[in-house]
Amino acid sequence: MSVIDAAPDNAVPDNAAPAGTAPDYAVLDYTVLDNPAWSALTGAHAHLAEGNDLARRYPADVSPFAAVRSWDDPGVWDAVIELVGYDAEFPGPPESVALPPGWVRGEPFQGVQLVETERLHGRPDDEAVLLGAADVPEMLDLVARAQPGPFLPRTYQLGRYVGIRRDGRLAAMAGERLQPAGWTEISAVATDERYRGQGLATRLVLDVVHHIHERGARAMMHAAASNTHAIGLYEKLGFAVRQRVAFGSVRTPARPASAPVSG
Repeated sequence: MSVIDAAPDNAVPDNAAPAGTAPDYAVLDYTVLDNPAWSALTGAHAHLAEGNDLARRYPADVSPFAAVRSWDDPGVWDAVIELVGYDAEFPGPPESVALPPGWVRGEPFQGVQLVETERLHGRPDDEAVLLGAADVPEMLDLVARAQPGPFLPRTYQLGRYVGIRRDGRLAAMAGERLQPAGWTEISAVATDERYRGQGLATRLVLDVVHHIHERGARAMMHAAASNTHAIGLYEKLGFAVRQRVAFGSVRTPARPASAPVSG
């Protein structure tokens, strides 16, 4: 599962205004970020979730993210098969978790999880426009060219997405993806190659941060561990790396001859 998010495309401004609602960093709950997709799928995005009490996922045209409550529950393996079927992929458990017979582990993708610090100050942007269903073709086109990470026809339903237009085109965009309890993930940060170097993505990231803070939530994001340039720019904005994350996958076993065929 790819979670490569693009970096802001210009230097960090020195005059970012303080957010309207400052989180209390002494009492932040970081534990939900150890399983952010599950927290989102059982909380803010429960209305989008498919699955059961042990395994859930987003619809295929919304997001590739899926999660389990705990890999320690002995029923989780059957719950995953019930959700995705046989010979299907699902986000995998840590390397320390042994797979049952017939399950195959994929090659993990190394990433990092970043969280906001007290240095991160959002600010609304007068040029930022809300993006919705009518903008999906442009959003998909920009993502296909900028490749900030997975973005699907209904991904915009996960949260607030904004963009800046230039010459009638969508020049840059950014928005909200996972929403674990108390947090919101910034994602789909992308700039058209014709408009890079103008600071548009940075401005949109700060606009998204401002509105996250207005709701009383905190900002976080994911990036490829190899994308040190992006990580460095996000750190200048006021994010800090919380942990390294291995985004792996598993393939469920082939269908047994005795298993019923659904549908």
